[in-house]
Amino acid sequence: MASIARCLRAARPSTLSRLAQTPCARSHWQPVVSLRAFSASPIRDIRKYTKDHEWIDLNADKTAGVIGISEYAAEELGDVVYVELPEEGKEVSAGDAIGAVESVKSAADINAPIACKVTGINLALEEKPGTINQVPEDDSHGGGWIAKVQVDEQGVKDFDTLMDAEEYKAFTGAEH
Repeated sequence: MASIARCLRAARPSTLSRLAQTPCARSHWQPVVSLRAFSASPIRDIRKYTKDHEWIDLNADKTAGVIGISEYAAEELGDVVYVELPEEGKEVSAGDAIGAVESVKSAADINAPIACKVTGINLALEEKPGTINQVPEDDSHGGGWIAKVQVDEQGVKDFDTLMDAEEYKAFTGAEH
């Protein structure tokens, strides 16, 4: 039985051009003009970072998002032993403290990257705070995200001022 990958493999363009130039016995055969490659859309929402090492993912219409701490911050903190989660329903401005992370090395506040309203929290972090060290930038059910938020117009403006992944990588590289 052939694997799915072999079944979905697209023909090389050079093979198609040779086929198009080869005379055919059937007169109704038409060469393939274009190919549509098998692709997948990225599953990640729009992610940006703060200089305080928090990240936020916004959905496509920029009305809801997920907040967490970056992988860089998780590595710098060391083994996380306690996470103080924000209150659901709390409305915050960009830069306001929404929680805290304590590790064997130090403690740090978790700041809101943008103006938003907290709509959900990751209760799993109360029992297993070390999840932040394992998967800090995972916003799935078992990930290390901190809070789910609702975003308004001011939050979208704040979001536009944050660093994208490339800028954040350069920023953290400069800190070493």
